[in-house]
Amino acid sequence: MNYKKKENNNFAVFLTKGVILSYVITIVFFVFFALLMTYTNLAERTIPTINSVIIMVSIVVGSMYIAIKTNKNGWLNGTIVGVVYILILMILRWIVLKDVVFDTYIFVKIIMAVITGAVGGMIGINIK
Repeated sequence: MNYKKKENNNFAVFLTKGVILSYVITIVFFVFFALLMTYTNLAERTIPTINSVIIMVSIVVGSMYIAIKTNKNGWLNGTIVGVVYILILMILRWIVLKDVVFDTYIFVKIIMAVITGAVGGMIGINIK
């Protein structure tokens, strides 16, 4: 019984670290992209695409991390990272904008996070 409790604690730690890693990567890439937009003639219409790519890369890396650390259920653990990541992002969006509507944009981001997390988890399991 004690072993199972320790395993659950490790999962929570790995999940937290995976999500934090994802957000650190997101912040670094967003800062880099902001600087790139500031000092080049990059069109503003590329922002949504770059935003989605950055989020996907971040979730994949976080999902790979948890899959490598837990060494089981890569797709499930990766999906959990993706869901937690996007839920935190939605909560932050709600705090900042106050008037968030559940629309197609948010639905697509949720589906994207789930699929990307699952794929990242599968990659992480197979890398090891």
